[in-house]
Amino acid sequence: MSTVKETKPVLIIGAGVSGLALGNFLLREGIGCVVFERRSREYVEHRQRAGVIDTRATRAFRKRGLEDRVGDGVPTEPNLGFRVDGQPRPLGLSVEEHREGRFCPQQVLVRNLISGFRQEGGDLRFDTEVTVEDHENPRVRLGDGSIIEGDFIAGCDGSHGVTRAAVPEDRITRHTHEYGYAWLVILAEVPAHQQTLMAIHRRGFAAQFGRGPQASRFYLQCPLNDTTEDWPDERIWSELGTRFGEPITTKGAIVEKQLVPLRSEVLSPMSHGRLHLLGDAAHIVPPMSAKGMNLALYDADAFADALVHYYKNDDPGLLDAYSDTRLNDVWNYQAFATWFTNTVHDAGDPGDRGEFHHRVARADFERLYTSGTANRLLSEFVAGLA
Repeated sequence: MSTVKETKPVLIIGAGVSGLALGNFLLREGIGCVVFERRSREYVEHRQRAGVIDTRATRAFRKRGLEDRVGDGVPTEPNLGFRVDGQPRPLGLSVEEHREGRFCPQQVLVRNLISGFRQEGGDLRFDTEVTVEDHENPRVRLGDGSIIEGDFIAGCDGSHGVTRAAVPEDRITRHTHEYGYAWLVILAEVPAHQQTLMAIHRRGFAAQFGRGPQASRFYLQCPLNDTTEDWPDERIWSELGTRFGEPITTKGAIVEKQLVPLRSEVLSPMSHGRLHLLGDAAHIVPPMSAKGMNLALYDADAFADALVHYYKNDDPGLLDAYSDTRLNDVWNYQAFATWFTNTVHDAGDPGDRGEFHHRVARADFERLYTSGTANRLLSEFVAGLA
């Protein structure tokens, strides 16, 4: 017979960005929690992911005295390094607050969050499989059969995690959108010489973003039916040179290739009983928007505030409103992500959407250079202030 092993106020499942940020926020606020992660610490700390923490997310750390968690990151530059048809077209951003953001690879942020959480006495358990036993009366079962109970469960374990699976299908609605093309994502041992380099070209979109001092992520738009075998190293370097309009002078070892179909997804509601979903467990945006990690941090900030309000004021109002509040914000950023993704891809490659959408996208893109209003709106979304 399984027994209750212990109790913790908040059970956080998943040690990604949202789970670790939430754990740090709650610990700083004096609210007890435990973070469970099925992977090893080494695996979690070395996952290569996004690298921009925007102004809004940076402020969430600052308001709790935790800005050192993102302190290793250099300030984001107030421009986007576009190349259009092979020619440089840098786009300046008009929101001064954009400079508060930080360029910080996700694995660096994760390492900072782990070390800070543990140094302050946080309970973080790697290599731990859990099953959600009940989300109305929160309890999870560990791999050894023991039970841990709490007041709330925070589902921070991604789109294929146990928390999303614990919600009955008839109590959740999935809203999805497929963009019709994929990115070939390449991790290479090549230093980036600028924070953002993005190419709009008739052969398709391309980009390079730094992932630490000696590595970069490269992205190449490609058809959905392509495979990594279709892209030998020589073809990758040649295509990047064509789309950027100049050869890639430094060609380091390519250590990873994968095809990522671009898609958006929103789950509604984000709360089920006392189980609340955060980050990729609740929503996915295409990487072009650079909002996946930041939306996860917004969720952690909002959920932490709601828990503080509950425990310190005995008021569940913010918790009850968590799903509706976050979904309003999530849809706002889905709208931005959809528009920006379509614009930069259609402006280069007419593809299946045709010449009409190509010319509309070019007009939208050019307006960012000529209209202060259009540029400011883009800048506010980039900074997380829209």
